[in-house]
Amino acid sequence: MWRWDGFHAGWMGWWMGLWMLFWLGVLILLVWIVARAASSQGWRTDETPEQILKRRYARGEIEREEYERRLTDLRK
Repeated sequence: MWRWDGFHAGWMGWWMGLWMLFWLGVLILLVWIVARAASSQGWRTDETPEQILKRRYARGEIEREEYERRLTDLRK
């Protein structure tokens, strides 16, 4: 004989599985977005060491004395 409880429990399992897949997809999407954003702001491999040093000095990350000292070291 057909039982309503078994049928209902089966559908609940399917819905729970679909929700889990949905949230897993959302999580994967978020990780992908964060990874793309991080890689676009990561190390620029096309820059020379002098260009990186100049950019750091322009941003105020290093002082003039340190900039000049490192530039001299790079040019040796």
